[in-house]
Amino acid sequence: MSKGTAIDLGSRYLTCEIENRVMRVRIDRVHRKNAMTQDMYRGVKRAAILADGDPELDVLCLTGTGDVFAVGGDMSGEAEDPAGLASELDPTDHFPFRHLERCRKVVLAAVNGLCYAGGLNLLMYSDLSIASDRAKFRAPELIRGAPDPWMSARLAAYVGVGAAKYLLYTADVIDAQQAHAMGLVGRVVAHSEFEAELEVVLEKVRNTGPNARAMVKEDMNRLLPTPDANLFKRAILSPEMVEGMKAFLEKRDPDWPRD
Repeated sequence: MSKGTAIDLGSRYLTCEIENRVMRVRIDRVHRKNAMTQDMYRGVKRAAILADGDPELDVLCLTGTGDVFAVGGDMSGEAEDPAGLASELDPTDHFPFRHLERCRKVVLAAVNGLCYAGGLNLLMYSDLSIASDRAKFRAPELIRGAPDPWMSARLAAYVGVGAAKYLLYTADVIDAQQAHAMGLVGRVVAHSEFEAELEVVLEKVRNTGPNARAMVKEDMNRLLPTPDANLFKRAILSPEMVEGMKAFLEKRDPDWPRD
């Protein structure tokens, strides 16, 4: 594809352009802190599939807008393409995480700001990451009563079992330096230098062999556990998850059912 080629990913909240062998996807829904609708998740999935099939591409780069990378799934139920969402009978197939790992190109998460919940999943299912020193990270699913199989299948591989359990069971917010020390992100740079350093990293990736990169990615990822999507299905609409989501929307502490 030619320089500056724009790609429609099926969501007005995602911009996508191909330039210098890089597919750049930007999450741009700042009025909702880049919360991901199902259409947006499907759009990232589409980007992974398109990148995988384009022999001219080296990198799929995901980033956010403003001071937010992504804060996870939107609970409002907003949909840009209800018919398209309904056509996929498996609701877990909207999520792009497995497709990011299957994509033979390097997937780079450029974490410009807040990276919570599903945003953290986007990071962990990428291959490479660079983070602004203003970025913050959080795994808040359990305070909503929502066990996330994508997160539990990857977090320990990044930070170790002890740190993973701490982050999951406390839902603590950690800063970029803590995330780097744990191994959650590959590199942290000053926010003022973030865009310039991202270009440096992209150039370094482009200087490596495309086929060798794909082979190394496949070899490393084959050892990772398969997420159990049924974990979420078993929890959804349970009294605990209903209370967790209700408390989240009402901005209060949950009153967990004990039956």
